[in-house]
Amino acid sequence: MGGGRADGGGLAQVWTMASSWRCAWTPWSLPSTQSAEVRSGAPGTESGGSAAGLVLTRFSPGAGRIELCAGLVEGGTTPSMGLLQVVKQCVRVPVFVMIRPRGGDFLYSDREVEVMKADIRLAKLHGADGLVFGALTEDGRIDTELCTALLAVCRPLPVTFHRAFDMVHDPLVALETLISLGFERVLTSGCDSSALEGLSLIKRLAEQAKGRIVVVPGGGITERNLQRILEGSTASEFHCSARSARDSGMKFRNPNVAMGASFSAPEYSIKVADVAKVRTLNAIAKNIL
Repeated sequence: MGGGRADGGGLAQVWTMASSWRCAWTPWSLPSTQSAEVRSGAPGTESGGSAAGLVLTRFSPGAGRIELCAGLVEGGTTPSMGLLQVVKQCVRVPVFVMIRPRGGDFLYSDREVEVMKADIRLAKLHGADGLVFGALTEDGRIDTELCTALLAVCRPLPVTFHRAFDMVHDPLVALETLISLGFERVLTSGCDSSALEGLSLIKRLAEQAKGRIVVVPGGGITERNLQRILEGSTASEFHCSARSARDSGMKFRNPNVAMGASFSAPEYSIKVADVAKVRTLNAIAKNIL
């Protein structure tokens, strides 16, 4: 495998694109170990949001697809097939499934690759409408050999290369690699801490792509900066979390115990997709795109 692999060991995201879906918002709870990011918006846009676990919605006008994941604290990992089944029963839009066996880097061992292939097959079996993954070599390049193998398992479904792209050595070269491999989309913050900070590179990538791949800005997008990012990047889609915190319903609480590492989300605070935020983002996008 190009560059070699490391030895090593879900988040739900909702994508929206050009569509005429008209669905009422119908919140429902996800298992506490899963999470959902809702991406919805005006034609050609993506917005998103819910973190560690919990409320996915049926989408507001303009929503076009969901990217389903677990482990938002780790940036998103493969969701359970149970979650995928329930989501497919509750929404009428395409569901894209994240394929990422663990948090951390995107340099995968042979065993991890076996897990990724198995997860892709299972996701397809349980009704996934698309897949999302990314893989790099140890020197920060797109792992073309691994991506080719995973894409073959994914087909004929569409595939998005996720924000592993923001960790590449040369993003312009990497973009051409993704195009040659046949990815339909790439999600990026412009290789910076947020899409706003990486705005100039996102614009350059979109111009270089020339319609051969959809460059989707994502990372730190809010109603306060969405207009600037869309206008400054020339992007036709976007992704954002649109999430807010909801207090846990637990009345008895043990403050001395946490079910995760020190960087985990607060035990009694639940991240949810914020309907009002998504609607606001939709309205902003519709005025621009």
